[in-house]
Amino acid sequence: MSRTVYCQRLKKEAEGLDFQLYPGELGEEIFANISKEAWAEWQKKQTMLINEKRLNLMDPKSRELLEKHMREFLFEGKDVDIEGYTPPAK
Repeated sequence: MSRTVYCQRLKKEAEGLDFQLYPGELGEEIFANISKEAWAEWQKKQTMLINEKRLNLMDPKSRELLEKHMREFLFEGKDVDIEGYTPPAK
C-alpha cells in the first residue's frame, strides 16, 4: 500500500516515497515531507545540475552545493537555475 504525505514542494497531499532515498536527517525530512512526483522533478534538476557544473560527487564541496540546491528546491520552492537551460514553455 502506498503512503501519502503533504508534499512541501507541491503544497498538496501526494503519494510519498516508498523508502528513504537520501541519508541522514535531510533524508528523513525528504521521506516525511516530499512526494514521489516532487522527488522525480528534483532528480531531473539534479542531473542537469551535475552535468552543467561538472560536479564530482566524491568531492565534499560538490555534495554540499548539490544538497543546498536540493533543500532550496524541495523545501523553499526555489527553482534550480541552470545556465544555458531554458525550461519548456508551459
